[in-house]
Amino acid sequence: MNTMTSSSTPFLAARAVVADDERLMRDQLKARLAEVWPELSLVGEAKNGLEAVELVQQLRPDVVFLDIRMPGMTGVQAAREIAQMETADDELLPEIVFITAYDQYAVEAFEQGAVDYILKPAEVDRLRRMVERLQARLQARAHPESAPQGSGVPLQQLLHRLAAGAGGQPRQYLKWIQANVGASIQMIPIEDVLFFISDEKYTRVQTATVEALIRKPIKELVDEVDPERFWQIHRSTLVAVPAVAGVTRDYRGRQIVAVKGHAEKLEVSRSYAHLFKGM
Repeated sequence: MNTMTSSSTPFLAARAVVADDERLMRDQLKARLAEVWPELSLVGEAKNGLEAVELVQQLRPDVVFLDIRMPGMTGVQAAREIAQMETADDELLPEIVFITAYDQYAVEAFEQGAVDYILKPAEVDRLRRMVERLQARLQARAHPESAPQGSGVPLQQLLHRLAAGAGGQPRQYLKWIQANVGASIQMIPIEDVLFFISDEKYTRVQTATVEALIRKPIKELVDEVDPERFWQIHRSTLVAVPAVAGVTRDYRGRQIVAVKGHAEKLEVSRSYAHLFKGM
């Protein structure tokens, strides 16, 4: 991703993709962004969520602006796809900014979340505040060791809340994992799981006493488990929050999670380092 690390003008040369099914709204947002963030390079435009995901995959921007309500794949669905994209260990996923008409439920979710939002029509003063916060988050993600402590709902939790609000129904999460343990199949209560780790074919389900395998990738599991209990800390890893014993840094500065009841250490990728601010 094209980001600057100068302390005087951090991340002013960011690259962005804009996705909105209304061309006039895209044009208005581009014009006002050019006014408040002239160094931002708009490298792609999309008319729907699917196009947005494809552009992000191809262009690897620093920021993606997503209209929540688009035909086909919505902005929330697109954000979930983007959040599960495979990246190199040293590559950051883009920051997400949602574009929305006034929706009290959505705005309340955004105020507590890991993303920002723009209300239609985009107002210059609001955009300026959004840009300041966005640049601060980009700076914190690039240098997590110097980021201030703070709280915020992880992106995974926010997307679940938005999806539930849009559908009007509370989400039902997995209560049991049916997994292969040796030559047998066992039903593992979800509250017993310490973490999930995926490789190319299988996902390992780890409890304090059992190691099992399932044929379900993390990108599917992340939508089926309770996001308040399981945090994604790497594209291949979900960890149970109650099982986190502590977080340290290795000699390369990477965050490493220690797990209660198990000797294995879990690496936190840069895109998820903000979950453990101040560690």
